Amino acid sequence: MVFVTGATGLLGSHLLIELLARGEQIKALKRPTSNLESLKSVFNFYLGEKGLDELAKIEWVDGDVLDITSLTDGISGCEKVYHCAAMVSFVKKDFKKMMKTNQRGTANVVNVCLGLQIEQLIYVSSTAAIGRDASKEFYTEENKWVSSPDNSNYAVTKYSAENEVWRGIEEGLNAVIVNPCVILGPGNWNESSLSIFKVIKKGLKFYTSGLNAFVDARDVAFAMAELSEQKIVNERFLVTSENIHFKELFDLMAAAFNVKAPSVKVKPWMAGIAWRLEGLLHFLFRKKQNITKETARSSMSITKYSSQKLKDRIGIDFYPIADSIKNAVSYFELKN
Repeated sequence: MVFVTGATGLLGSHLLIELLARGEQIKALKRPTSNLESLKSVFNFYLGEKGLDELAKIEWVDGDVLDITSLTDGISGCEKVYHCAAMVSFVKKDFKKMMKTNQRGTANVVNVCLGLQIEQLIYVSSTAAIGRDASKEFYTEENKWVSSPDNSNYAVTKYSAENEVWRGIEEGLNAVIVNPCVILGPGNWNESSLSIFKVIKKGLKFYTSGLNAFVDARDVAFAMAELSEQKIVNERFLVTSENIHFKELFDLMAAAFNVKAPSVKVKPWMAGIAWRLEGLLHFLFRKKQNITKETARSSMSITKYSSQKLKDRIGIDFYPIADSIKNAVSYFELKN
C-alpha cells in the first residue's frame, strides 16, 4: 500500500490515476473540509464511466501534514509515501505560513517515514529549489543553491523542505526527489499554475518577454511512479517538458480557446507599476493581489531547464506542451 499527500490537487489527482493504473492500493491524506468535486471531475474526464468506481478504491485519511498523529496513522501499514502537499504563494505576507506548511510539513513526513521504516519516500520539490546560475544556459540537477534576492519566497521554502529530505536520506531514509517546473493539466482553475487558463479565456491583452519551463501533470505523475518502481533512490531529477516563451504559451492557450491572443508587449517599467498598483489596491481595499513583485520579475526572466538525466534514466517521452494545453482546455470546456 502507498500513502499520498496533496492528493486533491492538480498533481495529486493525476498521481492517483497513475498509481491506480499500476494496481496500487492507496491511502490518501485530505483535510476534513476538502472538496473532492474537482477530483471527481478529473477522474471522470480521464476514466469516463469507471471514474467514480476507481476513486472509490482510495482509502481517505483526514488530517494535515502539520499533524503528526494523522500522518502516523495514515502512513502506518504503507510501504511507500508520495509527498505532494505544498503551499504555493508569491505574496510576501504568506511567507511564514508557506514555510510552516512546506518545510515543517515535509520534516514531519520525513520523521514519520523514518520512525515507521518506510521503504521509500518520493518527494515533490520544484525547479524553484534549483540554484540560480546565470553562467549556464540550462539549469540541471548539478546546480547549487545560492542565496539571492532573485530567489522567491516560495523557492526558499521549497529549498528548505528539500533539505529535510536530504537530512532524512543521511539518517537512512530511501528517498527520491523530483523537481517539476510549472505544471499544466485538468484541474481547478483557481489553483496556482492553472489560473492563467482563466485569464486567457477571459481575454488577455498583454504578454511579457520571459521564458520558463512547463510540463504535463501526467508526465510528472508517471516520472514519480516509474522512479519508485525502478527503486531509484537518493537522487533528484528535474521534470520538464519544454522551455517556452510566455508569448508562445499564451498564443497556444488562446488558439485552444479560440479567443484573441495577447498582442501588447509589457515593458519592465510597466510590470513595475502593475505590481505596485496591485499592492496598493490590496492594502486599501483587500483586493486579491494577482501581480506581485516576485511574479512580475519572474515574467521577465529567461530560465531554461534540462530533463536529460530523467530521460536517460527512465526513458520518459514527454507530452508536447501544445497537447497538454489542448487536453486541459478540453477538460475546462466539458466541465463548464
